[in-house]
Amino acid sequence: MKFDIFKIKAIPRLFWSSPKTLTIKPPIVSFAFLILGLIIFGLGEALLIAAGVGVSPWTVFAQGASIHTGWSIGVSTAVISSIVLFLWVFLKQTPGLGTIFNIIIISIVLDLSLPYLPNFETFSLNILMAASGVFITGFGGAIYLIANLGPGPRDGVMTGLQRITDYPIAIVRGSIEVTVVVLGALLGGVAGIGTLFFAFGIGPSLALSILVLTKLFGPKVNE
Repeated sequence: MKFDIFKIKAIPRLFWSSPKTLTIKPPIVSFAFLILGLIIFGLGEALLIAAGVGVSPWTVFAQGASIHTGWSIGVSTAVISSIVLFLWVFLKQTPGLGTIFNIIIISIVLDLSLPYLPNFETFSLNILMAASGVFITGFGGAIYLIANLGPGPRDGVMTGLQRITDYPIAIVRGSIEVTVVVLGALLGGVAGIGTLFFAFGIGPSLALSILVLTKLFGPKVNE
């Protein structure tokens, strides 16, 4: 079985994919997998945070923005997310329930899981936990994106740019994350090893997860 993650250029249609992105009555299986994917996504991000070896690239960007604006990290994150959503207009992206639940579910999972996740005294174990978090985030992202109920704000930029450029998902997502962490660092945000893991690893992790799920469940016939 050949796993060429750089051949993945689109989100596939599998058995839990919704026929329509913008709908208030999605198929139950689509909605269930949307929630499942977002929970897994949130757990992956929680593992990265708990490891304590570097935050995500977008958080580094928010840190840098807060230094120059005087805003809190939360306000900076909200403003950046709003700008990212505004870019959807030019990328012709379609929102859906996934766009809303992305924000809600991931926030809840972070709050509920972080108090129970360990932080190891051994640096190598924390590095391993951070790397695991990146892969788990990519796997959860693949599940919820395949549900076709709308991407989160940042994933929407990824899918929009992929459609315009026709570049592989792994390259598009990786390019976005690396650009964001460079901008954040230039603004004064603090990046760590975990940040670099995420920046360079989330694209390949997402593409590999899509490939594995497609191999296991097979794509639908294109409509």
